Order: sequence, then C-alpha cells, then structure tokens
Amino acid sequence: MKRLIIISGGQTGVDRAALDAAIECGVSYGGWCPQGGWAEDMIKPPGVLAAYPRLRATPSRDPAERTEWNVRDSDASLILTDRRRVALSPGTALAERLAARDRKPVMAIDMDAADAVARAGRWLQALLAAHRSNAPFRLAIGGPRESEAPGIYESAKPFVVALLRHVSRVL
Repeated sequence: MKRLIIISGGQTGVDRAALDAAIECGVSYGGWCPQGGWAEDMIKPPGVLAAYPRLRATPSRDPAERTEWNVRDSDASLILTDRRRVALSPGTALAERLAARDRKPVMAIDMDAADAVARAGRWLQALLAAHRSNAPFRLAIGGPRESEAPGIYESAKPFVVALLRHVSRVL
C-alpha cells in the first residue's frame, strides 16, 4: 500500500503491534521514538531503533516529545483500546489531546467492540479518499503500552493486520 504509511513510536503494546502489523502487511512505517530508542523493554541504546530502523530518535528521552512529533507528522491518529478501557493512559490521552489541538482527525476505538475493524476501516477509507496530496497518507497508531494493559499487543496486532487488509481491498 504505497498510499499509506503507519506512524508509531515503537513503545511496547499498541505502538509495537502497529509497526509489526505494517511490516507483516508490506506497508511502510516511520515515526519518532525517544532518544536512544528508549522503550520500556529496551532502555539502552539503540533500543527499538535496532528492530525498527525506519524510526528516528527525538532529541529528548521524554516520551511526550515522541508522541507530540508523531501526531504532528501524521495526517490522522487511530487510538486503539480494548474492553478494559485503558484509553486514558497518560501517553494515549496526550495523543488524543494533541490531535484535537492540531485539528487532525482522530478515532479512538475499542478493538473488542462489534464491527470495530469495519468501523475503523470505513473511517480510514473516507480519510484516504479525501486525501488530495500526492504524498502518502500518514496514519499514527497508538494506545496503551504493555505495562498499562498487559496483553494489549496480542489484541492490537491482529486488529491492525485486519484493518490494513480491509483497507487494501479498496486502494
């Protein structure tokens, strides 16, 4: 899918699931991670940069800077949660506020809800159809990290794979 780039920061949980799903589906990815590639399970450099070389490091180790730059550099943000409703984790809530501040489309979706992939797919298809630039559409995907929602990676990766396959049928 040349018209789509997944933007994520590489943190455990939803961020990492988004990157792995993009790679599995042959979709380009990018984004910012904290200085040194910091993630909660990879605290020493090069951190996530070793596994995801298309990520770039921010000047700061503060994850908030990573979140702000990923929202800034995206065209829209998709926030994934599950039935535990951990959507208001600090980083996830920050991403939602930043997208609203920057007047960028944002969708927060409970992956466990009925028809969640189809609803997210319709939202993304509408955004892609309205995207008039020749540049690829940059979709930031984020949500809780593993320490905030243990097991969220196992829910998020198949969800993002299904979403990307759903959208690829109409591109």
